[in-house]
Amino acid sequence: MPPLRPAPCPPARGCVRVLARASLGVQSGVGGRFPSVPRDGGAFDVFLPTTSLQFPRPVPDSEFIALCARVKLGFWRERGEHLKAFDDEINAFLDNMFGPRDSRVRGWFMLDSYLPTFFLTVIYLLSIWLGNKYMKNRPALSLRGILTSYNLGITLLSLYMLVELVLSSWEGGYNLQCQDLASAGEADIRVAKVLWWYYFSKLIEFLDTIFFVLRKKTSQITFLHVYHHASMFNIWWCVLNWIPCGQSFFGPTLNSFIHILMYSYYGLSVFPSMHKYLWWKKYLTQAQLVQFVLTITHTMSAVVKPCGFPFGCLIFQSSYMLTLVILFLNFYVQTYRKKPVKKDMEDPPAGKEVKNGFSKAYLTAANGVIGKKAQ
Repeated sequence: MPPLRPAPCPPARGCVRVLARASLGVQSGVGGRFPSVPRDGGAFDVFLPTTSLQFPRPVPDSEFIALCARVKLGFWRERGEHLKAFDDEINAFLDNMFGPRDSRVRGWFMLDSYLPTFFLTVIYLLSIWLGNKYMKNRPALSLRGILTSYNLGITLLSLYMLVELVLSSWEGGYNLQCQDLASAGEADIRVAKVLWWYYFSKLIEFLDTIFFVLRKKTSQITFLHVYHHASMFNIWWCVLNWIPCGQSFFGPTLNSFIHILMYSYYGLSVFPSMHKYLWWKKYLTQAQLVQFVLTITHTMSAVVKPCGFPFGCLIFQSSYMLTLVILFLNFYVQTYRKKPVKKDMEDPPAGKEVKNGFSKAYLTAANGVIGKKAQ
């Protein structure tokens, strides 16, 4: 009797033989790629227990699909286990560095694991790089309606956070010089909930850069812009996990106020009839610099007169804010000192654009100068 020959195998099913080889315990090296596939021969009973890979019959579609599904499930299960181990290592490292996390925020969305924040930041950075490549030979998008809605949404969210932070800190009797993490009771929880929205708003603001990419405003995607957006999202994940209230309330309160001004300006600049009312546009960068200086002053006041707020967090926050002061001050000098605003720039010619990291909307609004975008 002649030996059984393998059934004809279409190219799309070539993997069946390889996987069968792995499942039958043959040292083919494939098991290294699919270590979750059992090697005891009991994984898939649609094949005969032979190392010659001879099939007594063609594999039915249903068995083939079940086979591939089981292999894929095992493969992704193992990848998930590796990812979980990586997540555990990162969280253990952070816990050793910063100490125990605040139990009041356990279970809150995106806070228990650092991986979502990390991967979203990586996706953000990749989107800038890949997006610029994708848009290189394509026409810029206007996005006028989308940007109008976006600016309005960020303005309203900032207004909510400002009002809620002022009311909750007032309710808790917060001390402006130094406020600890546990003395205000329910007011601390209320502050923490608002600060979670502040953290999440930093994710939403990644769209600032994506809109630049889609509108081919590559000159706007400066180091300052990307550094500020990416770092704030990650830093505030740490803040929410270890210091979600107390002294942490001050910076977001100021920043929410500044964002109301900024995004209102960006939204209003969409409408040409509003330009004559935007005389205050040149002071937005100055307001941001004042915000950073006030935040550093407030932070260092807790160093001078401690109240139990973690000392290391105070030093880190002051150092980070100092980097923003330096970067924003450099931008301000480059924009307004070395190149003073001319009188005719109040109504610049069509197509003119100002380079900086914060312009938005249909008109390129640049912390002090509007350049009309040619349609």
